[in-house]
Amino acid sequence: MANPLHWIATGFGSGLSPKAPGTFGSLAAIPFFYLLQMLPMQAYLVMLVLTFALGVWACQSATDAIGMDDHGAIVWDEFVGMWITCIALPQGFIWMIAAFATFRFFDILKPWPIRWFDSHCTGGFGIMIDDVIAGLIAFGVIQAAYHLV
Repeated sequence: MANPLHWIATGFGSGLSPKAPGTFGSLAAIPFFYLLQMLPMQAYLVMLVLTFALGVWACQSATDAIGMDDHGAIVWDEFVGMWITCIALPQGFIWMIAAFATFRFFDILKPWPIRWFDSHCTGGFGIMIDDVIAGLIAFGVIQAAYHLV
């Protein structure tokens, strides 16, 4: 953990949870979302691109150091996936719960096309991309639910 990239890859330590590190990583992303949502939408989207790129680098560095692809402690992908899910999230605690549950559903079950990316992409990019896709699908579900309610 002396390497700052590894601290980022583990979600500032949230991925070191002995049980359900991905869930704890997703939960740890929420306070940062509340800071990010103060940005104008264009800046929020730029931050997503930058945090994705940082994630590819940090996750690859952590993977190289551990010697194991996509170790459970690497949860920066959950951070970015949650932040994608929460783009233009409607106000209210219930919507945050829905966003969290929807993202975790897609991240854990990995239906197509998430599973395809998970099995065909490796390294830091592979770690990040399946959660980006899960986040995009969860974003679509949350937005559809909001507009149908």
